[in-house]
Amino acid sequence: MSEPLSQDPVVDRTLRHSVKDGVAYSVMSGAGETYFSAFAIFLKASTSQIALLASLPPLIGSIAQLASAWLGRRTHRRQSIILGGAYAQIVVWAPMLLLPLLFPRWSVDLLLVCVIIYYAAGNLIAPQWSSMMGDLVPEDRRGRFFAMRTRLASITSFLAIVAAGSVLHYFAGQGNTYVGYAVLFLVAAAARTVSTFHLSRMYDPPGKVAALEMPSSQDWLQRITGAHAPRFSAYFALMMFAVNIASPFFTVYMLRDLHFTYLQFMVMTAASVVVQFLCLNTWGKIGDEYGNRVILMLTGALVPFLPLLWLVSQEFYYLLSLQILSGVAWAGFNLSAANFLYDLVPAPKRVTYLAMHNMMSNIAVFLGAMLGGLLATVLPAAVALGGYELRWFSPLLWVFLLSAIVRAAVAVMFLPHLVEVREVRETTMSAVVFRFIRFDSLSGLILEIVGYRRRP
Repeated sequence: MSEPLSQDPVVDRTLRHSVKDGVAYSVMSGAGETYFSAFAIFLKASTSQIALLASLPPLIGSIAQLASAWLGRRTHRRQSIILGGAYAQIVVWAPMLLLPLLFPRWSVDLLLVCVIIYYAAGNLIAPQWSSMMGDLVPEDRRGRFFAMRTRLASITSFLAIVAAGSVLHYFAGQGNTYVGYAVLFLVAAAARTVSTFHLSRMYDPPGKVAALEMPSSQDWLQRITGAHAPRFSAYFALMMFAVNIASPFFTVYMLRDLHFTYLQFMVMTAASVVVQFLCLNTWGKIGDEYGNRVILMLTGALVPFLPLLWLVSQEFYYLLSLQILSGVAWAGFNLSAANFLYDLVPAPKRVTYLAMHNMMSNIAVFLGAMLGGLLATVLPAAVALGGYELRWFSPLLWVFLLSAIVRAAVAVMFLPHLVEVREVRETTMSAVVFRFIRFDSLSGLILEIVGYRRRP
């Protein structure tokens, strides 16, 4: 980062602190947050409790985003809100680790409370941080800066996931799994402390905040009846409902039913992360040239098949290949969904609409996970159909099947009606697939990464 990030030396120093904040935050996320569900399973959490752990904290977090926008409007101080959320995340790691040890009877419930606080604090930060960075990063450097910051954060997160899984694997082999989690959570707390230091050193341009502005009833009615954004938000929310019927339980299936080691679990998790990182640039280029709708059509049609493929085999390397495929699909889906919504929503309404969009999707995540958790507890492993008995290794496979069916139904209902609002080159899904998998595209991605690492 020898090249100035801004011609203003104050802003340049601030952006460098932001990069260091992102790297430190990724250590906390990779070494700590990634293993919340695994820690809950270690504490003997039930399937229903895992569903709550996966869905309730993000739901409360979306409410915290609305609270952040309200606080911003009342206080007109972004950095105070950002630092308050960051300090709360530092503090919550100690009770998250100690309370289950001190009160083992309530260990999972106490973990859930701590994770809710953790997510709420993080979501309190998000609107104000986005607003501040939007003011700080020069418009002509915005793409390059966030690409560089995201790449460094992704690499760091991947390394943290690998290191954390290796630590857990070692201590589990020694019969001291709790000590392994203690090491992880202490590292996460230390990393957030470093992150908060860099946040505190950032310059906050005065006079602007991320404030919640409720639209008039007439404006909101026009959006619901005439605009493409509400239709897309409905599609996204329903897809998140369908996805989260199964999503929280893949960790349960691997660690509890398949008895994967922490090393195997780490490899499965890291594989998806690194594939998403490697694919983002290619998906981004395709989206810039051909629009986000065609990527949504392609990946949205692939997503329903992913849980179905888990029914085929329990073999580790087969499931690892599914994680790689999943990383490719979700990298394209998440990137194109975010960019598609930005294209659909005018900038003056974006803070409010994104808050509403996130609230809808998090409610859907909660409901989907609750349904999946309920079904996982009541569905049997074997079902008699017309004199034949269908028996599966785990009742969770029924949940995966239902998730696939609902995902497919949502895709069929909504995908054909999505409309690209930007002027882009026309193409077909088969052409996008060819462009993605052809050798020169992937080799160009590798060369770009290598070239980036060699830059001063």
